[in-house]
Amino acid sequence: MHLTITHILFGTLSFIAILSGILVIFSKNPVHSVLYLIVAFFAIAGHYILLNAQFLAIVHIIVYAGAIMVLFLFVIMMLNLNKETEPHKPAWIQIAAVIAGGVLMVTLVGALRNAGSLPLTQPNDVNIGLVGNLGKVLFTDFLVPFEISSILFLAAMVGAVMLGKKNIK
Repeated sequence: MHLTITHILFGTLSFIAILSGILVIFSKNPVHSVLYLIVAFFAIAGHYILLNAQFLAIVHIIVYAGAIMVLFLFVIMMLNLNKETEPHKPAWIQIAAVIAGGVLMVTLVGALRNAGSLPLTQPNDVNIGLVGNLGKVLFTDFLVPFEISSILFLAAMVGAVMLGKKNIK
């Protein structure tokens, strides 16, 4: 098998993304988790560049690694989370969170199940990463997974507000 620089970059970026994703989950310090997540976002942006989707990579870095992660970091530092002040939620909320995560996983698996059967475009196609083509494919071929993901993200935001709300006694 002949390895090109693209294969090596893809493998390296994939390794960095997976490793930083694992560190996000298993890090005990929430600030470190946010920093590992930023590294994962940069690795994913590298994948976008390898796919000739420069606009998506730039938007990904600006929106996710820039704005949203800075907001997460600010909120985590402002909340000053530690074990003494961490509220313990009832078991039914934890079960609901596991069920919501399972539904998200099923949706992602369903959306990606037929990804291997999609026709491949030519690697030299200069229109592959353009915004118009991305929007056309997103709102025609992937409309149902896009809408289901939108509803799940809305449910996740409502769940985060519920989990973050203090119990009134």
